Order: sequence, then C-alpha cells, then structure tokens
Amino acid sequence: MEQHSTFIDILILMALSVVAVAALRRFHLSPILGYLFVGVISGPYALGWLPEGEAIHMLAEIGVVFLLFTIGLEFSISQLIAMRSAVLGLGSAQVLISITVGGIIAYYAGMPWEASLIVGAILALSSTALVGKQLNEQLEIQSRHGRLSISVLLFQDIAVVPFLVIIPILASDSSHNISFALFVALAKGALAFAIMYAIGRYALRPVFHAVSSAKSSELFTLTTLLVALTAAAITASLDLSLALGAFLAGMMLGETEYRHQIEVEIRPFRDILMGLFFISVGGLLSISNLLENWLWVLLIVAGLVFIKGLLVALLTRAMGYESGVAFRTALVLAHGSEFGFALLTLALQQNLFSDDESQPILAALIFSMALAPILIRHNGQLAKWLFRKSYLKGRQLQTTRISHACSDLSDHVVLCGFGRIGQNLASFLKEENIPYVGFDTNPSVIKNAWEAGEPVYFGDATHRDILSAAGVKRANALVITFDDAHAATRIIESVRHHSSDIPIIVRTRHDKHLEALEQAGASEVVPDALEASMMLASHLLRVLHVDDDEVERLIKTARHNKYQRLRQVFSGDKLSAIEDANRDRKHTVVLPPGSHAVGHAIAELGLSTGGLSLIAIRRDRERFAPPSADIILKAGDALILQGSSEELEQAEKKLLRG
Repeated sequence: MEQHSTFIDILILMALSVVAVAALRRFHLSPILGYLFVGVISGPYALGWLPEGEAIHMLAEIGVVFLLFTIGLEFSISQLIAMRSAVLGLGSAQVLISITVGGIIAYYAGMPWEASLIVGAILALSSTALVGKQLNEQLEIQSRHGRLSISVLLFQDIAVVPFLVIIPILASDSSHNISFALFVALAKGALAFAIMYAIGRYALRPVFHAVSSAKSSELFTLTTLLVALTAAAITASLDLSLALGAFLAGMMLGETEYRHQIEVEIRPFRDILMGLFFISVGGLLSISNLLENWLWVLLIVAGLVFIKGLLVALLTRAMGYESGVAFRTALVLAHGSEFGFALLTLALQQNLFSDDESQPILAALIFSMALAPILIRHNGQLAKWLFRKSYLKGRQLQTTRISHACSDLSDHVVLCGFGRIGQNLASFLKEENIPYVGFDTNPSVIKNAWEAGEPVYFGDATHRDILSAAGVKRANALVITFDDAHAATRIIESVRHHSSDIPIIVRTRHDKHLEALEQAGASEVVPDALEASMMLASHLLRVLHVDDDEVERLIKTARHNKYQRLRQVFSGDKLSAIEDANRDRKHTVVLPPGSHAVGHAIAELGLSTGGLSLIAIRRDRERFAPPSADIILKAGDALILQGSSEELEQAEKKLLRG
C-alpha cells in the first residue's frame, strides 16, 4: 500500500512538472523555475506530496552528478587559456570578493564562520544554465558583455570544485586542526585528479574507440553512464563529493572527439534527474518560514541583485570596459545559481546549517533566479537608456573602422556569417573576382581569417549601423549563411530599411521557416535538407543515364514551385522534433468496408478545407492525381492527404467513422 502511495505521488509530481515547465516555456523562462515551484507546493511544508526516502534523495544527488559531468564536458583547458585575462582576472576577483563580502555579512548576522564561508560561496555563484540559454536566444553570447559573463561563469564553475571538497571537512570533527584536514582533502582531490587524468589519457579514448566501432547507441549510452558513475564512486571512496569525480571525468572526456555525442547521450538522464533534484530543493522551502523571514529574504535578494551586481560592474569597469558593457555584465550575473542549491544541500546534509538558517537563503536563490530572465532579457534597453553615450562609443568606433575599410567597395557581396558556408562562398566569389565583405561574431574565426588577408570584420549584422557601414546600399547581394531564423529576420528587416531591391539570399536548415523568411523580405530561401535532396536526386538520375537537360528541368521546376513536391513527405509516429508537430505532412488513409466515406463523392466530404488537401487517390493499380471532385469512393481506396497533424487526425476520423 505504501509503494502504491509513493507511485501515485511520483505521478502527481510528473504531472505538475509537465504543466509548470510547459507554462514557463511560453514565457521563455528556465524549466528550473518550474521544478522549484513544483517542489515548493508539493513539499512537506505545503501539500506533502513529495515522497520521503533515501531512494529519492539518491536519485536527486545523481542528478547533480550528471550536471557536474556535463559541465566538465564543456570545460576546456584551451578555452580557459584563450579567455585567461577575463577568467582569471575578472572571474577570480568577483568570486573571491563576493565570498569575502557575503561571508562577513553572514558572520556578523550570527552564523558560525564555517557556515558564513559557505554562504559567501553560495551567493557568489550565478546560473550557467540560465545565462547561457538566455544569451544564446538573444544572440548576445558573442557580444562583449556575453563573453565577459561566460568568462566569469567559467571561473565560478571551477570554484565550485574546491568547495565540494571543503564542505565535508568543515563539518568534520577535526575542526581543531582544520588546516591539516583541508590539506588532506586537497591532497585527495589532487590524487583524484591524477587518477582521472591517467584514466582519461590512457584508457577512456581507447574504450570509446572500441565502443563507437560497435555502432550501438545502447552500448555507447551504457558506457557513458558507467564512466560518469564510476568516477563519482572513486571520489566518494576518497571521502570526497560524488559530483567532484563526475566533473573530472567530464573534463577528461571533454578533450576527446566524443564530447558532443556523450553530451547528447547523457542529456535525457541529466534533465530528468536534475528536475528531481530541483523539486527536492524546492521541497525544502517553508512558506510559513518565508512569511516570517520575508525581510531577510528581500535583503538577500537585494544583495544578490544590487551588491553583487555593483561589484561585477566596478570590476568590469576597472578592466577598461565602458560603463554600458559593465552594467550589462552586472545585470546578467546578478542572481543565484543551481550550484548554490547544490552547495546548500550538501551543507545541510553535513549539518553546517540548521533548517531555519537555510530558509532565507533558499528563498532568495529561488526569487533571484525567477527575476534573472527578466533582467537578462532587458539588459540592452536598460544599458542604452542609462549609458547611451558611453555605451554606443565602442560600437561607433567599430562602425567607423568598418565604414572606412568598405568605403571603396561597390557592386560587392555582403556575407553575414563567415563559418564554413561563408568561407566556401567567399572562395567562389574570389575565383570570379567579385568583391565581398564578411561579418561574424566569433573572435577566433575573425582573427584567423583577418590574418589570412580576408576582408572580414567582427560585427553583429542584425544592427543597421553595421550593415550601413558595410555599404549595403551599394552592394549587389547579401547572403545570410548561418541557420538562425530569428536573427535572419532581423537582418532582412534592417537591410530592407536601407534598400528595397537588393537580392537577399538566406540559408535555413529546414523548410519550416521558408514562408516566414520570404514574407520578411528574403529574395531566395535555401533550405539545406531540400537542396541536399535535390543534389542527391540529380546525381542519382545522371547515374541512371537520365538526360542532363531533363535533370536540370526537374531541379528548376522544384525550385520554381518553392520545393512543394519535396515538402510533401510521409512522417512516422516519431517526428524529428517537437516543433515539427504542426508542420504539413502527408498521410495515407485506406478506407475499410463500412466506413463513412465509402459511397460518397469527394466533393461531399469537404476534405480541402483550411490547410488540408487531398493530393491523390490510389485504387488498385490506378492513381488519380489530382482526383476529380465527383469520384465516388469505394472500400479499399487509399486517400493521400496533406496537412498538419491535427488536420490529418480530424480528417481520418471523419473518413473512417461508421
């Protein structure tokens, strides 16, 4: 009976999580907030639906293990070296000063020095998940404040590791000789790193070579899980944190060629178990305690937003950046972190905090993370409003340099994005002696291309002043080479502000954005998947000795008809992505004897309504395409329909009902 009750509780948690995460996605907010909310309302201080027991807590801890494992995968020694001035300068200063300030305030508020140190560490951290997702969606990940924020977050992620080592030591009985205990713990950490490094260097790559050669996704996934959990077990056996071993294992695997595949395989387990972790964290929050200590909660939130934000702004300004860039970096980092929850949970398990002491901190982390997406989303508008003159100074200098470099260009091509496709286009243009200018927001690409003599500049092509400086009014064409429909739409609108007749060619990976980009003003939209299909078709037909003129005619017809024939495809039960669910697809309905449609003319059924259309009818060996409206349907007829999933489902019900 107890097991049955636990099962029902878990089902309720899953249902609440689905509703909460779906609601937050509509507002482009992190699902972390949804899990926390579910934990708050279902925890022991509210409805009491959160199951108790070691199994739940162990699964939640494994969620943290997988989180640290994926952070380790993203951690790169080369990236650290490339960003060393911001990481080691701004990042270290922010973390150390934040820990000091937060720890001193907590100590004078009456906490022991051990707990005060952990409080400082918790408040020093910002959410890598929130910032990375939000900046990426806003196309700011390669901006100045974006790169600075990622640099600080990278150091914060590293700083978590020693605290995973230190917290168990601070809670041990050896407090009378804490320096020796810390030395032993750090020595164990160094030993763990050495073990992981040796395994990663000499064992992991050969193991994954052998596993990948088996071409079994199940074996690859099992091996990845085994490596992550074994690494966690190794550090646990040294009386260190489970998460520390996972981080080190991830870091070792991050240097291999299997990094991205491993991240894909581990993500479902990480997301589900991390959701459980955040639910369990939310369950720790007491609503009654929150109401009693609301002033402390507000003060801590204010400290995270204003004091921490002010510190980041001052440090960024001290590094020589403009006030606007410093302000935007501060807004991006002025909140708590998922790692703060992990450290708080570990400190609670080690009895460094009482429940009452942890409540205001827990509530402040939740509220600051709820506030963070709003601050990050509007960081640009706020910075331009407060520091318009100084903030725009850097872009004006950049625009002036580009304008001077492009002043003699005319009848040229503007390449927005200088990745592989942009560089390939440039090689063709160079072959034909057609002048061009390229833009990208990846500093390393720009550096290498510039040193090779390419006319490429760092710049965000979504800004009108950058396009104007590139002489878009004098250009013969503009090409958007990267696959980002939102950014492409902004560029098209900016270009059309300068010129209504310049040809704009846009690349997109799928055809689902084709109409929207054309409506925005694109002259040609090139979907990768459909063009690849046509290239394969042309090669196949030539191998089959079809005349070149006929092949060319078929390709031209397909392009002229906006790829309509290629977009009419049958989809299986599993669509390639959730957002594809409402895209037009083909579906075949075979009429059994006694179904409603048998004996009726096509015109009577009203199938061609809205986005639904009847493409063809197959009857025995005959095919009617397009079918005449007066055809009387018979049992066994196969109707090929096209429309969205919902329209196809409704049409099938109408055709088959008795």
